[in-house]
Amino acid sequence: MRARLSDIAQQAEVSEATVSRVLNDRPGVAPETRQAVLTALDVLGYERPARLRKRSAGLVGLVVPELDNPIFPAFAQVIESTLAQSGFTPVLCTQTAGGVTEDEYVEMLLDRQVSGIVFVSGLHADTAASHDRYRALIARPLPVVMINGYVPGIGAPFVSCDDREAAELAVAHLVALGHRRIGLITGPDRFVPVQRKVTGWRAAMTRLAGVAEVDLGPLAELTLFGVEGGKAAAGRLLDRGVTGLVCGSDLMALGAIRAARQRGLRVPEDLSVVGYDDSPLIAFTDPPLTTVRQPVTAMAVAAVRALVDEINGHAAPHSEYLFRPELVVRGSTAVAPAGAHVGAGTSNPHRPGTSALVIPA
Repeated sequence: MRARLSDIAQQAEVSEATVSRVLNDRPGVAPETRQAVLTALDVLGYERPARLRKRSAGLVGLVVPELDNPIFPAFAQVIESTLAQSGFTPVLCTQTAGGVTEDEYVEMLLDRQVSGIVFVSGLHADTAASHDRYRALIARPLPVVMINGYVPGIGAPFVSCDDREAAELAVAHLVALGHRRIGLITGPDRFVPVQRKVTGWRAAMTRLAGVAEVDLGPLAELTLFGVEGGKAAAGRLLDRGVTGLVCGSDLMALGAIRAARQRGLRVPEDLSVVGYDDSPLIAFTDPPLTTVRQPVTAMAVAAVRALVDEINGHAAPHSEYLFRPELVVRGSTAVAPAGAHVGAGTSNPHRPGTSALVIPA
């Protein structure tokens, strides 16, 4: 639809001559007046002239493992909006089982001449995968930033939540409630975040719960991520008499609660469960889930800023930015059942050193 100067001038409350100067991108027009004319164009449904359209600073790829776990859409949303604020156009690449692989997505992004790529929980987090793929990208050179999964020797910024501290916070919370037989449910041990959670859980169990290292093995279950993995692992740990569970994700925690209920157990009266992530809507589960929150917004913004700095030639530190998690106490944890702490560790759950950062929901 061809723009009529008179209609635009009337809508913007300026003269037709002013509208003409704006449309022809000529000087001599105040910024607020120029914006009023452009807004009038949008309101009236006219298309802006090509010279006045906001130009993208370039495409940036965003590769995430899947969208079933709500923590990944949460990361994607913040990353995409932050990229857009910096003038970049995000290209979301979501993996599914049996679908397009991370390497195939990277090839597609390279064909589209992206300015950089953000990887969230990708193959960089898998110690069994080759990391030469990232060295090749950096050598092109192509700026990359990786979230949750540190690889020594890769010349790129890494952004991670402190998974070790997350596990320690969860254990400390359960110990303060009188639990001593505290199980761990998390994913396969080839992943860096899993390894760190296991390390944190083991350290906290020996230091705070008084459990000997040699006795920790039967209390840990490494399984598939997701609800079903959490449910199966929880069943095995319940057979071993745990009264508290620390889970590697909120979805695994929901699976653990399902396993307890199928056995006629109550959460939290008979079993306390702590998740990880604080995914969207997790506060509205039954019971509302106590969890350890990843600071998604802060991590995503830091990742985008590091990438934009790299793109603009201002090299960001090629090291790992570690963000502190927060314990969010809700309704899935409670005082241990009577006698649960007998014979394991100290009988004083409130001794110094067991306190944790508690953020009321």
